[in-house]
Amino acid sequence: MSDDAITCRFCGAQIEHVFVSLGSSPIANSYLNRLDQMEPFYPLNVYVCDNCFLVQLQEFESAKKIFGEGDYAYFSSYSDSWLKHARDYVDKMINTFGVSNKSHVVEIASNDGYLLQYFVKKGIPVLGIEPARNVAEVAISKGISTDITFFNTAYAKKMKKAGKCADLIVANNVLAHNPNLNDFVEGLKIALKRTGTITLEFPHLLKLIEQVQFDTIYHEHFSYFSFLTVEKLFASHGLTLFDVEELSTHGGSLRIYAKHEEDETKPVTEKTSSLRNREIKTGLADINYYLAFSEKVKAVKREALKFLIRAKEENKNIVGYGAPAKGNTFLNYCGIRTDFLDYTVDKSPHKQGHYLPGSRIPIVAPDMISETKPDYILILPWNIKEEIMKQTSFIREWGGKFVIAIPGIQVI
Repeated sequence: MSDDAITCRFCGAQIEHVFVSLGSSPIANSYLNRLDQMEPFYPLNVYVCDNCFLVQLQEFESAKKIFGEGDYAYFSSYSDSWLKHARDYVDKMINTFGVSNKSHVVEIASNDGYLLQYFVKKGIPVLGIEPARNVAEVAISKGISTDITFFNTAYAKKMKKAGKCADLIVANNVLAHNPNLNDFVEGLKIALKRTGTITLEFPHLLKLIEQVQFDTIYHEHFSYFSFLTVEKLFASHGLTLFDVEELSTHGGSLRIYAKHEEDETKPVTEKTSSLRNREIKTGLADINYYLAFSEKVKAVKREALKFLIRAKEENKNIVGYGAPAKGNTFLNYCGIRTDFLDYTVDKSPHKQGHYLPGSRIPIVAPDMISETKPDYILILPWNIKEEIMKQTSFIREWGGKFVIAIPGIQVI
């Protein structure tokens, strides 16, 4: 056992295996206002527990500081494809579980109301729980009831005492953001009605490994989940995963469906055992499978830098599209700055006029693309590349091309 071994945040075992080391990086959503600002860098070392196979980071900055202090930069409503995903989800919950105006829907990490707004339009009572005040206030301005706080066991007990337990709890892309996993999941159990349903979405660790999606790793994401591990986590708190869907969002996500283990109204589907067996067959219950990931990441970095160096030597102009957290991991790990990318654009006015953390690449409005006519656009949020390429297809007029770097260089 090495001196720097850490304790698994789920099972409590001592772990020392490194899944991948991505050097040092600032907090991925800590965009800069000025170039003369100093910024802290933290190790971005990722570990894997050989007992429960949870992939995880150490906690350098608290969730409270990342999400609950200052202005949080991520607003969900600026992606058309994500809004469609939310609309489709609402329709599915109504059709599948009979969610109605007699139901109580609670969303944890409800952001700017991107999803709950569609329940509200159908007259269904909702409550959003969002720690980032500036983001939550946007939801409140839309008429969406929102508590500006963190969800945990203590909050769930208050819900239960007040008789406000949920028929449906929604938690999209928040499980990874919580360093206190056991407290969070225990809170879900407390806040759920006897025959209620919980759905969570999160990037699938299997896809992260297969597609070398290392840029999904950053300090806001404390943990990374396989179905095997998340099923054990929920079972340890008396919750059964009775269904699972594989989604295309975020490069490949899971949507899990959970119920109280004593709830007999929802049969467990074959999809759960099928995915569990596939993960085992792939190697997600074998520590050696995880330890092979690091070399794949290094190869992606070398390939990306080779392309960028060659393009600059040919006097090509390269810009970025998007200012996502995942892009900041990619840029900082690869050492890509304004020597390669002149600027990046983003639709969100909350990011425009700022600089990317670490790389300090300026963020401007998308109109700049038409003005400067770059040869290449490197799409940083590759998970919505179709949406971006459709919006900026006009670059074909001057022979511009799109570049995707994950899981390998692709010029389109």
